[in-house]
Amino acid sequence: MKGTLKSKERRLLVIGWMEHVSLPALGLENVKAKIDTGARTSALHAVGIETFFRGDTEWVRFQVPMEGISPALCVEAPVHDRRLIKNTSGVPEERIIIRTQLKLMDQSWPISVSLADRNNMRFPMIVGRTALKKRNIAVHTRRANLTTEIGQQRL
Repeated sequence: MKGTLKSKERRLLVIGWMEHVSLPALGLENVKAKIDTGARTSALHAVGIETFFRGDTEWVRFQVPMEGISPALCVEAPVHDRRLIKNTSGVPEERIIIRTQLKLMDQSWPISVSLADRNNMRFPMIVGRTALKKRNIAVHTRRANLTTEIGQQRL
C-alpha cells in the first residue's frame, strides 16, 4: 500500500548539530557532543591514556575531564582497535578505539570511539557519521539540542 510504513522502518529522528549524549557503560552522562557528519569516527576527550593487559586482553585506562566534575572521571575499557585517524589539522595520528553504547534520547546502540586529547576543542565529544549510519537519523544543521524537551518544543 502506497504511503504506508513497513514494519521494519523506524520513524526519522531529527537531531541538532549539537546534542547531549550519554555513554552509560563508561559512566558518562550528559556529554556535550558535536554531531559531525564530516568526521567518520567518533572521538572522546581523554587524557592520561595508558594501556595494560588483563589476561590476554589489552585494556585502556584514561581520564575524562568533564565540566563541573572534579576530579576527572577515571574510565577503563577493552581496546577494540588502533587506527590512523586524521586530527583537526588533517595529520594522521594513531588512536586507540574502544566500543561502547551511545545513548541518545530513548535509543541506545554500540559505537566505536577514538580516544584523543580534545582539550583545545569546544566539544568533549564528536559523534561521527559511522555512529549514525543505519539509524534513520537526520541532522538539523541550524538547530541544537533537539533531543531535549526544550529542543523538541522548538522544532
